[in-house]
Amino acid sequence: MLRKLALAATSPAQPLHQPLRVLHSADWQIGKPYARVLDPDKRARLRQVRFAAIGRLAELVQSQGADLVVVAGDLFDSPTPNSADVSAVCAAIGKIACPVLAIPGNHDHGAPGSVWHSPFFQAERQRRAENLTVLLELSPFEVAGAVVLPCPLLRRNDSSDPCGWLHSLDWQGLPADKPRLVLAHGSVHGFGAGELDANANNRLRLEGPWLDAIDYLALGDWHGLKQVSAKAWYSGTPEPDRFPRSADYQSGYVLQVDLLRGQMPQVTPLSTGCLGWHPLPFHCQDDSDLARLETQLDELLGQRVGADLLLLEISGSLSLAGQQAYSQLLERVEAQVLRLKLRGHCSVAPGAAELAELTQRPGDPLVAQVAISLKNSATAQEADPDGGDAVARLALAELYRAVHLAEQQLAGNPP
Repeated sequence: MLRKLALAATSPAQPLHQPLRVLHSADWQIGKPYARVLDPDKRARLRQVRFAAIGRLAELVQSQGADLVVVAGDLFDSPTPNSADVSAVCAAIGKIACPVLAIPGNHDHGAPGSVWHSPFFQAERQRRAENLTVLLELSPFEVAGAVVLPCPLLRRNDSSDPCGWLHSLDWQGLPADKPRLVLAHGSVHGFGAGELDANANNRLRLEGPWLDAIDYLALGDWHGLKQVSAKAWYSGTPEPDRFPRSADYQSGYVLQVDLLRGQMPQVTPLSTGCLGWHPLPFHCQDDSDLARLETQLDELLGQRVGADLLLLEISGSLSLAGQQAYSQLLERVEAQVLRLKLRGHCSVAPGAAELAELTQRPGDPLVAQVAISLKNSATAQEADPDGGDAVARLALAELYRAVHLAEQQLAGNPP
């Protein structure tokens, strides 16, 4: 049975042979907690920017003249989002000047008790977002001159193929002149981080004659932009939410898809991302490399504050003074970015002059005694597979920092 949506005046019927313009998005995951970001203000900023991507999508609908927006699952991060997020999302979608179709994904699945069945969501959708339709049934749906074939996830983990119902669909009963768009959420065999088990949950089996009978397959679940075939694309999330996993990983886009029945889709990525997620590998040969690291950070982050996240993959070694300067640099960067994630470390390699400065202190015998003990511990445990020498060297670096800070304070100089 073919269901139809009564369209508002903002979405006129398509003239014959005029391509249908669809904006394909997915994985909004509104309400994502960003638990690894410790600062609550920064977590709030990340959540707000993710929500604001809906407004940027609404602007693209206007500027690109889109006829339809589809969200291929995971509009919310949870099947039970809080009421404030539900109201805010409905209000934002209500400002999109065309119909919006969404299916549940694994995060916001459509099982009984989920948000889609709640009286609160249904009332808010009717009040604030009459243009939004959530497709929970495995049946064709006609809207804006297209036939949409939804493959919603009705539970978080489904061992059956969400697209399986398309094998038995009466294709002859569909309008012959309207483009056919499949909306699905899940993983694809052979794509991503290695081969998927044949029985993996939420696996989309993109095989069979139905693939030849459709015009476009809008996919969700993979958070990066990716073309799977000539007709099948992952849009990725409209606001980046992770560091790139490979050199070709891209996110922060929606896909503009121009469709005509029986023709290959014309797909154009449109940027919607706001925040920068930057991986930076760096090796320190000695202290002089710190200036080069600072230059690269300035080029990467500029004068922006609260607009970037940084993954610093660090290696090498620094002197005690270099470790102190490195720590100060990290403190400045951490204040500037929304998240600083460190991978690896710079080992401490104190020079002879630095060790002498700590161990030969007749006016401060306690510091000298501690420094000598740490020096001996580092030397004795250099072959320790558990890294006991590294701990001792870091302790020396902290002692060096504390001594210099005390000397600056005594001299009346700011640290």
